[in-house]
Amino acid sequence: MEDAAAPNSGSEFNPGARRGKSIDECQDMIQRSFRNPIVKFLMEQMEKSGCRVGDNFVKAVVCTGPVAGGYTKGRGITVCSNYLTIQDEVNQVVIHELIHAYDECRAKNLDWTNCAHHACSEIRAGHLSGDCHFKRELLRGFIKLRGHEQECIKRRVLKSLRGNPYCSEVAAKDAMEAVWDTCYNDTKPFDRAP
Repeated sequence: MEDAAAPNSGSEFNPGARRGKSIDECQDMIQRSFRNPIVKFLMEQMEKSGCRVGDNFVKAVVCTGPVAGGYTKGRGITVCSNYLTIQDEVNQVVIHELIHAYDECRAKNLDWTNCAHHACSEIRAGHLSGDCHFKRELLRGFIKLRGHEQECIKRRVLKSLRGNPYCSEVAAKDAMEAVWDTCYNDTKPFDRAP
């Protein structure tokens, strides 16, 4: 059993969620996520960009911190089996983390210790993965009819950056605001936000 502490970039854990699955059950769910059209598209785009996605690129692990998963440069994507219970959660984590992996593949010089780089990838992952769709926010207990998506993305970006030892609270907020427009409007590899 592998234990994952804090990956470079992590998907937010829903504290109201039930306890998760075994590693084997989660690994089966990861395999099913590869049939999701968005997951398939992102993996194809990474391959087209010259970044090989090997058999062990996405793996289930037991995590020590309250995160759903993460992406670590050179190691791939971890999905926290002990915090996920349903297929939709696994799909969301895989999509979110594949966007980080795509960003790294595309940028080549992405530096996770740089708050602006990290913020940009989190903005893109939040916007393009569907993490902040209205129904997901409603299930988390955030009820707002207008502007919920951008507010959700900002909240989740700051939460992720809090886990980056190179980003103070002020630096994280400043970095997010500085790159917001450019990164929110960057929908690559999609033509528009799915």
